[in-house]
Amino acid sequence: MRSLLALWLLAAGLLADAHIFVYHRFGDTRHPSTDTSVQTLRKQFDYFRKHGYEVVPLSKLVAALKDGEPVSDRWVVLTIDDSFESFYEKGLPIFREYGYPFTLFVYTEATDKKYGDYMSWEEVNEAKRFGELGFHSHAHPHMVSKSDTYLKKDFEKGLALMERHTGRRPSYFAYPYGEYDTRVRKIAESFGFDAICNQNVGAVSERSDVMDLDRIALTGDPDLASKLKIRFLDATWLAPRAWPKEGTVGEVKVKLNEPVKARHGYLYLTGYGWERVDIREGAVDTRWHKPLKKRRSRLILKVDRDKINTKILVKP
Repeated sequence: MRSLLALWLLAAGLLADAHIFVYHRFGDTRHPSTDTSVQTLRKQFDYFRKHGYEVVPLSKLVAALKDGEPVSDRWVVLTIDDSFESFYEKGLPIFREYGYPFTLFVYTEATDKKYGDYMSWEEVNEAKRFGELGFHSHAHPHMVSKSDTYLKKDFEKGLALMERHTGRRPSYFAYPYGEYDTRVRKIAESFGFDAICNQNVGAVSERSDVMDLDRIALTGDPDLASKLKIRFLDATWLAPRAWPKEGTVGEVKVKLNEPVKARHGYLYLTGYGWERVDIREGAVDTRWHKPLKKRRSRLILKVDRDKINTKILVKP
């Protein structure tokens, strides 16, 4: 029944797109690449309110996806990674003022060992009164470079700490640095989360994979209106599937799982920018020879102006 409804909605052009955003620090000018000023945060919250967006808990979006219920174009989900002290001191008061729910992904080692600049367990539990808690790993490692044994121990230790100190096991997980591959995802899924969040550019629709939800970063002072225009693109990356041999992107092949209007689209690769590509028989298939410039690189396919699908490539 759900698949028939999705097909009907797709044909009618009625599938909606919610947006999940991710923050890190608040009002901390020492780290501009991950900071959002309190003035910008207020401006963004005012924009949501003025333009009729509903800020909903992650749990509401996940429940809709699992139950096959409609997702609203007006839904916005707000998440915070790392549990920095600046969220508790400067961000949380503004969330409370506007009555906006959130999901705080906790870096448990930093909290448990009382690293400077991170929230304490008491502050995490205070935040829990106003939002939801998720898990952001124990040691915040570059997961793709770690062994299966290391990763499983990291999950076990961090989840045990969260259950001990907050009284509940978190239902959601977000990858440290947004880095993952098929192996890391499989291990994460084995811990029974209701949803897993990445940090790829994209929107969330009824066709989204609840174990691979796109989140858009709102650090700095981005053009929020343009972020909210991004639409979900249902596509499958056939090549490359993972970090390529010798670190060079050769063939790029993407199957489009939905009809698109355009005969061409645009591909983006970290360090290279956008390049126009043809769409033939429902697919993009092009040959490149581009050495990857960053150990964490993203391939982004954009079609029909605002429909986006992202593939992350992380060096093991």
